[in-house]
Amino acid sequence: MTDMPILSLVTFLPLVGVFGILALRLFARADDAKAVETSKWIALASTLATFAVALLLTFQFDPNNPGFQFVEDVPWFAGLHYRMGIDGISVLFVLLNTFLMPICIVASWRSIENRVHEYMAAFLLLEVLVTGVFCALDIVVFYVFFEFGLVPMFLIIGIWGGARRVYAAFKFFLYTLLGSVLMLAAILWMIGTTGTASIPELMTYQFSPEAQTWLWLAFFASFAVKMPMWPVHTWLPDAHVEAPTAGSVILAGILLKMGGYGFLRFSLPMFPNASDLFTPLVFALSVIAVIYTSLVAFRQTDVKKLIAYSSVAHMGLVTMGIFSGNATGEQGAIYQMLSHGVISGALFLCVGVIYDRMHTREIAFYGGLVNRMPWYAAVFMLFTMGNVGLPGTSGFVGEILSMTGTYQVSTWTAILAATGVILSAVYMLTLYRRVVFGTITNPKLETITDLDWREVAIFTPLIVATLYMGVQPNIVFDLTGASVDQLVRVYQAAIGG
Repeated sequence: MTDMPILSLVTFLPLVGVFGILALRLFARADDAKAVETSKWIALASTLATFAVALLLTFQFDPNNPGFQFVEDVPWFAGLHYRMGIDGISVLFVLLNTFLMPICIVASWRSIENRVHEYMAAFLLLEVLVTGVFCALDIVVFYVFFEFGLVPMFLIIGIWGGARRVYAAFKFFLYTLLGSVLMLAAILWMIGTTGTASIPELMTYQFSPEAQTWLWLAFFASFAVKMPMWPVHTWLPDAHVEAPTAGSVILAGILLKMGGYGFLRFSLPMFPNASDLFTPLVFALSVIAVIYTSLVAFRQTDVKKLIAYSSVAHMGLVTMGIFSGNATGEQGAIYQMLSHGVISGALFLCVGVIYDRMHTREIAFYGGLVNRMPWYAAVFMLFTMGNVGLPGTSGFVGEILSMTGTYQVSTWTAILAATGVILSAVYMLTLYRRVVFGTITNPKLETITDLDWREVAIFTPLIVATLYMGVQPNIVFDLTGASVDQLVRVYQAAIGG
């Protein structure tokens, strides 16, 4: 155990902000403007402090150690332990989560006007639960964080969402909960069989091939919905369309990554034979996701829904890379998830900018924005190019490595998935042309204003991250390399590769 429980600190530090906001809410009127402004500053300070701790954690991380670091282990109850620890696979997801949260708080500064105290508290609580998912080393602790993360997101969509927010919130909740019920049954069986809930110990336990098959399917049911994979992706476009802008940023930027992280942490190391057995199924579903959802995205009339379908297509590349079973594919999948977290979050913020001004996301409403919003047009162009996978942006690195790793295992899968790169260029550039280029034909757009200082502050760190990761990918590979190599060695040894 480390001298300072830094993982517990980075996980639970936002709770200080939650208690501060709730105390403020208790003693102030709901419509007290000063109290509302104070809540915003408490939330921002809490998320920035948490990000600072996450940066410290990342700088202290030993990239040459493939095992778990900063381990905390405290007995809990009934033989379960509060175990926390991170390795090269999880450390950057913790950093990504804490990086996006203060951006979301600033993005919500003016757009959220009702129940602001509760809104800020919900985001801080969500940060706690998501960080806990990536740090948990006890399978029951992991499940608690994984499931309770649904609650604040359910509230964010259901209370502060659009016209069909209740429908979208319940659909999101029920889809993800149903898959997780099967995972819970599998977890209970694993604990009963092995006598431990420790994730590191379960990763070394040799389950029989028959048991692996059923356990893999149970975990797959949960993680596939979370990604989401085709055909259990239909909750995502509805959730994105109805969620507030910051909710969409976190949903696409970090919550979807919990599914990919689950595959890396559980499916491959614990059930290697079943993972190898079901790889053709995953490849087939991934190819369908890439091609089908790209075609569906092209036909969308709502900007947010188009980007939501784009996320499903990009997650198809991630699942291909994960189940390629080689270091190139695994590294590509992790990089793609991190890159997508930044780029998709930025794209939803781009939508939020024009939605806050015009209160519509219909593509046909816009056109010619470059004439009134040149800085916005430049920012939107950068993230559009990143989403397409233009070399020089972070989107390129993840896509090319995922497909290269897949090509080593299945040539046709990689070739078919490569069409998704072409299709993504088609629908994203078509979107950009319709929204930004041309002349202004809608008189309502004559008064639209360019980015203000707050929006510039929001986009600047995202621009820096997208470009820096695009030209210096080793900042990720240096941290993930040792853990990924160990995962691949164990996996290949288990399947006789």
